[in-house]
Order: sequence, then C-alpha cells, then structure tokens
Amino acid sequence: MQANDSQTLVLSALADGPKHGYAINNAIEELTGARLGAGSLYGALSRLEAKGLIETLEEQGRQRPVQLTPAGREVLEQELRAMARVATTGLRNLGIRLT
Repeated sequence: MQANDSQTLVLSALADGPKHGYAINNAIEELTGARLGAGSLYGALSRLEAKGLIETLEEQGRQRPVQLTPAGREVLEQELRAMARVATTGLRNLGIRLT
C-alpha cells in the first residue's frame, strides 16, 4: 500500500465524523478487511495534518481525535470520484454492468 492510499483510507474513515487513531484503524479494517500498521496510520495522520486536510480536536484523556477540514472533505470527494471513474471503466471493460 502506498502512502497516498493510506491517506485516502484515513480521510474516508473520517468522512462520518471525528475519530481517534484506534477508531480510524477500526473503520479502515471494516472498509478493507485489513488494518494499517502504526507507522502507516500515524504517518498518514501527520502528512494530512501538515497539508491542512485534517485538524486535531481537544484531547479526550489519552485519545487525540481528529476531523476533516473543509479542504479535506473536498480532496476526499475528488479522490473518490476519480476512483469511481476508474472502477466504472474497468468493470465496463470486463463486461460487468453496474446496476
């Protein structure tokens, strides 16, 4: 998995609201069937925060929840639309119709 893939997974996990690292990884596991390693997860969080796509909320005990910024929502939507175009074209080329 490439760095950009882990960033897209993190943004997708945050699409329905703020989460802390463990909850983000649980959401990713539900989505993909696999968890990110700690380095991949926290590296993605650092890069996304540096890009202004997520922001840290007030700590809750030892947990540090993060949420999407408006820019993060926009980037996620653009990425998911591009992925949907690729998936639709690939499936069509395989002769599989989407209903």
